[in-house]
Amino acid sequence: MRIVYRAESLIDAHLVKDALERADIPAFVSGEYLTGAVGNLPALDYVAVQVPEASFAIAEGVVRGVERQLADARQAMDELGDDPDAPAFVYG
Repeated sequence: MRIVYRAESLIDAHLVKDALERADIPAFVSGEYLTGAVGNLPALDYVAVQVPEASFAIAEGVVRGVERQLADARQAMDELGDDPDAPAFVYG
């Protein structure tokens, strides 16, 4: 197994894992349970997504696509955060 993505959060890791699995690439989130040991610290360098060596090159392309989508979504959220008339987001 080879690390294809180092996650900022467990959510990011699972979004990448899901995208890889939808592309028929087996993926594993490593370090997922270490986050409980470090409390509220960022998951960076603890949580990673791994794929088989043979799938690594294809997986990199999938990961780049997910990273672009995450960056776009974060930018949109930042822009909405500055707008007092923007609709509220409800999670749940």
